[in-house]
Amino acid sequence: MCGINGFITRGHVSEEGLREQLEGMNNKIIHRGPDQDGFFTESNSDYSVAMAMRRLSIIDLGTGAQPIFSKDKKALIFFNGEIYNYRELKDVLLEKNHEFKTTSDTEVILKAYEEWGTESFGMLDGMFAFSIYDKSKNKIFIARDFFGEKPLYYTKTDSQLIWGSELKSLVKELSQKPQISKEGLNLYFRLTYIPAPYSIYEGVHKLEANHYMEITLENFQAKTFPIKDDKFLSIDPEISFKEAKSKTHDLVLESVKSRSVADVPLGTFLSGGVDSSVVSLALSKQVKDKIDTFSVGFEKKSFDETDKSRTVAKLINSNHHEFIISVNDLKGNLDEILLNFDEPFADSSSLPTYLVANKTRQQVKVALTGDGGDEIFGGYNKYYIGKMNQKYSSVVPKPIHTKLKAVANTVLSTKDDKRGTRFKLRKLMNAINYEGDFYYNIISLAFQEEDVAQLLKDKWVKSKVFQPYKNTINNKAEKLTDFRNIDRILSLEGDMLVKVDRTSMLTSLESRAPFLNKKLWNFTAQLPEGYLMKGWNKKYILKEAFKEYFPKDFLNKSKKGFGVPVGDWLRGYLKPELKSYIDNHFLEEQNLFEKEFVRNLVENHISGKQDNTFRVWAFFCFQKWYKVTYLTL
Repeated sequence: MCGINGFITRGHVSEEGLREQLEGMNNKIIHRGPDQDGFFTESNSDYSVAMAMRRLSIIDLGTGAQPIFSKDKKALIFFNGEIYNYRELKDVLLEKNHEFKTTSDTEVILKAYEEWGTESFGMLDGMFAFSIYDKSKNKIFIARDFFGEKPLYYTKTDSQLIWGSELKSLVKELSQKPQISKEGLNLYFRLTYIPAPYSIYEGVHKLEANHYMEITLENFQAKTFPIKDDKFLSIDPEISFKEAKSKTHDLVLESVKSRSVADVPLGTFLSGGVDSSVVSLALSKQVKDKIDTFSVGFEKKSFDETDKSRTVAKLINSNHHEFIISVNDLKGNLDEILLNFDEPFADSSSLPTYLVANKTRQQVKVALTGDGGDEIFGGYNKYYIGKMNQKYSSVVPKPIHTKLKAVANTVLSTKDDKRGTRFKLRKLMNAINYEGDFYYNIISLAFQEEDVAQLLKDKWVKSKVFQPYKNTINNKAEKLTDFRNIDRILSLEGDMLVKVDRTSMLTSLESRAPFLNKKLWNFTAQLPEGYLMKGWNKKYILKEAFKEYFPKDFLNKSKKGFGVPVGDWLRGYLKPELKSYIDNHFLEEQNLFEKEFVRNLVENHISGKQDNTFRVWAFFCFQKWYKVTYLTL
């Protein structure tokens, strides 16, 4: 696990100049790899190549230094991530007479590329972002894993192409301050995050998950291609539930086992929910010694679920570590956490995720998580709410719904951030859509499209911001498969995995998600929807596959999620900072927001007249980024 950086530029640059630039980029991401660094530079009259990395040593502690070269020195690689099937691939390559100098997964990627070219990228099971320089072809390839667990940004001008694991090192190298992206801005205020291929900066992009870029050095052309899975296994469409349940059990155990390979201590994040409980149980069954489990709780009891994690920890006899969080624990870390995302990011669960990662890193270097379980097995409430939209919109005419929504927004408004029934019903009524946009409205956690049009000045408003994703997935999201694909491409890549990567890497902890396995995704994508969601029973097949190991009905208990009472904080110790962001002079200079709308939004929340937690938190996080990061570029 580490971070990578690199750039190519037209013309000759001295080795000292290239090295100085690389060191500057690397210094911005030392937290991603505090153990080691590596550099490569090459320059001629036509172009210069510079590549680097920071390493967090997990596998092959002695000989895994990068870059790794091919035997003839005509190809080299810098790699961030873990390849879980590298041993199997290595066995195949050995049979084809490849020689290895290390025991690292990095070298396996390079040898696989030598043997099969870019087709080898689809053979990799893991989380990765890497760059390969093939001198024999005068090409550089940068690639990103299937789910987008590892980040990879890039930007291209007429004279330079730059890439890196984090925006902070890439933006440092730009010749002028980038403009704010209209697409990125509108996506952020809809979703509270910015999914690939966009970023908050115009001209700076995220390489999409499961894609690679081919860069031709002779003409500076850069083309992006999807990575094709070479081993998509079709299942019997008539598969019985019993057989599918058994297969689910085996695939989960297999995935946990593959993700527990490390030459350093590892443990699990244990929230007490279905996903983390299953992962922790599976790991405990495959190792001889007690495993370490880690969880966080909250002083505000409505957000605390430590009783569930204790139950599981006792069941699997783990060394359990529990941390109770108060607002004081976050006061000193809030800026560090939020600003480390390098662009606006308003998933408040990043705050406790950082704290549990920080505490966990004091004990282990690798942690398994339950991330991805909801997307793989159909675990979100919003999935069956999607079906409700179809029934509702077929019975209630649109004009009547418009009136009902207005009533709901008044009657169901709340003053406190409790996220209970009233909150959920109001969100549902506002998400109902008659044009096929319901699911996109549901995942819009901050503002709906009509609200963004009131929030931003006209020149910054971008309508139909989700259309590029609709073109890729399905223009009308109607089935569970559609919903899960939207989440994989938007929510997982743009929110969940960003949160986990940045917060864990900030503490130099490697997080691994056993549910994020191509085999599991491809398997569940072919199952009948009723196997994943049976009526109102979410993640049905996963719970049935593992219920024998847990107390009766334990896996059916509701879970609140990794919520944080930021609504209270915005009325409390964060209020002075929040009010500074609606200062008349500041808003006029900024020239982004409609002043009256944003002031009413914030003041109504602060006064307790109306709970606007999600929208005000999104505004707060944006303004903090704008003031501290953007204005100082």
